[in-house]
Amino acid sequence: MHDIDELRELKEYDAGAPPLDDETRRRVRARLVAAMTPANGPAPVARHRRPVLRIALTGAVAAAMAAGVLVVVQHDDDGQGLKATPPAASSPAMTNVSAQTVLNGAAGYARKHERTVSPRDDQFIYTKEIIKETDLGTGVTKSHVDEDWRSVDGSQPSWVMEIGKGWWSQPLGKNESMWPPQDWGTLRKLPTDPEKLILSLLHKTGPDDRNDSLAEISEQEWSEIHFSLAGLLKLVPVMPQGLRPAAYEALGMVPGVKAVPNQKDAKGRTGVAVTYDDPTLPEGAGGFGGYFIFDPQTYRFLGFRDQRTSDGGKSGTKKPTTYTQLSYLDSWAVVDKAKQRP
Repeated sequence: MHDIDELRELKEYDAGAPPLDDETRRRVRARLVAAMTPANGPAPVARHRRPVLRIALTGAVAAAMAAGVLVVVQHDDDGQGLKATPPAASSPAMTNVSAQTVLNGAAGYARKHERTVSPRDDQFIYTKEIIKETDLGTGVTKSHVDEDWRSVDGSQPSWVMEIGKGWWSQPLGKNESMWPPQDWGTLRKLPTDPEKLILSLLHKTGPDDRNDSLAEISEQEWSEIHFSLAGLLKLVPVMPQGLRPAAYEALGMVPGVKAVPNQKDAKGRTGVAVTYDDPTLPEGAGGFGGYFIFDPQTYRFLGFRDQRTSDGGKSGTKKPTTYTQLSYLDSWAVVDKAKQRP
């Protein structure tokens, strides 16, 4: 069905419709190639639709990852997909912007304005994030302040918070790793070239799980790559120099990312958002990552928009509540110990 729709888009282009952007053209080509290739790819992957805090890769978990199964621990409740606001007729300059244009612009802005930092291994990265949640049933909005202290080398307990609740995160054990990585040493080893970064994400589950070029990446693998890049950008607010711009550019290479204009951030500013249509999920299902919102002129990153649904309480009798989340990074610093404010 996707192939038919995108062939129709290509036909409409010849009939006088607005020119297709580069990302859409790439999707059409990829789908046509896939349609002519025997379907012998990996089995579908079960996926959570809320930001995960940790993906532990112990021996058994690593084997599950290699088999095409994501194992996620310490996560929040699933949310539902967000419906994007259609382009406004009063904003013609924003109606045909591509996600790749936005993300390349965001990479350029980040390279020009990012602060260079080289923390010591025994220090902590402090971050302060503001989250505004609106109950979609009652319309009531509550604000939360999340403050994290992440051990730079991962050897010390870190204090982490989510939606106002905090806990001590203990160092990883032997043969454990996590995605996205939080320790500076691992982050610093990630490539700052976008294509190399994408290929490195394919290699992280084992030496036999690899591709040599972007042209060989399957639809299922692109879904996994998006999952990894979105997690990196959402859950690692401070990175070594050059990594965030590379991650933005890499995200722009993922078939299925799209730009959505006229999206409000937590401060009420109107921006252009980038989100992802995951072709491996059932139609109408929400994918991971939510909305990345950028200034429509400078492409400066403004914050995230996401959605979560609470559970029914310990007894399971309470009706689940759905919230819209708007969040942004308020400040960050390098400090000498946990719970020390700059």
